[in-house]
Amino acid sequence: MITDLRTAEMIKYASNAFLATKISFINEIANICETLGADVKEVATGMGYDKRIGPHFLEAGVGYGGSCFPKDVQALAYMAQVHGTHPQLLEAVIGINDTQRKRVVLKLEDIWGGSVKGKTVALLGLAFKENTDDMREAPSISVADYLNGRGATVRGYDPVSMDEAIKIMPYLHLCNDPYDLVNGSDAVIVMTPWNEFKQLDMGRVKDLLREPILIDGRNLYEPQKMQEMGFTYRGVGRGYEPQDV
Repeated sequence: MITDLRTAEMIKYASNAFLATKISFINEIANICETLGADVKEVATGMGYDKRIGPHFLEAGVGYGGSCFPKDVQALAYMAQVHGTHPQLLEAVIGINDTQRKRVVLKLEDIWGGSVKGKTVALLGLAFKENTDDMREAPSISVADYLNGRGATVRGYDPVSMDEAIKIMPYLHLCNDPYDLVNGSDAVIVMTPWNEFKQLDMGRVKDLLREPILIDGRNLYEPQKMQEMGFTYRGVGRGYEPQDV
């Protein structure tokens, strides 16, 4: 495709903004699923069968991060505002993404009666996605800051990004491996969907935790299995009883 420079730049911004919008959309659907008792993973699978929608970027979780999506969505929204256009959808995408990061902490506060103060919380994964050490706009930063600011001790483990993470979060207590991470912690939050985390001995994880609380920010595990093992499990858009509607 050959086009002018301004249009070419807009294609790049619009493409990334659209993908970020899909992520924020499925996260908003996940929050509704939690209220109604639906399973967002099955909802996303069903949506993905529609060729007009497709299955990509419909994984609910703790929101998008990295070097492209946050920067491009914010830049596009800013350019629209500067030139007198109200970017309502883009502002909603940004707002949902920011809120989604806080929701995992709110789940903990709900379990603990409103406060994380004095608790030790383990973050399983730190990079913004698997197979990279990239910490730019990683959701773990917002979650860790939120926990630290409310009086919790924050531990962290990531296969490759810990050297970068400690520069950004100097208060973080780094651990040698996932089992060292959860040993003596009051709860664990899954932040990055590393493949090795899917292979963990979850029985051992449960035994090492002071409280068997698992906040699955990436929906790596099956809610029913985790609950049967004795975890207090909270996923994103999964594992909740429906409320009267």
